[in-house]
Amino acid sequence: MPSTKTATLTFRIDPALKEALRTAAQQEHRSIANMVEVLIRDHCGRHGIPIEPPTSKTGAGGQ
Repeated sequence: MPSTKTATLTFRIDPALKEALRTAAQQEHRSIANMVEVLIRDHCGRHGIPIEPPTSKTGAGGQ
């Protein structure tokens, strides 16, 4: 299965929020990055914001 390319996201947050995020991620055995992804997907799902599936590139002439 080909992997999809990921994007880098850099932002600043209050240290107390970062610690809460770290704790939440640790409790669910996730990385901080994966926990942020889960939170974003959950928020979008609850608010009807669609998330487009990644497009796969199959080489020349593929769609």
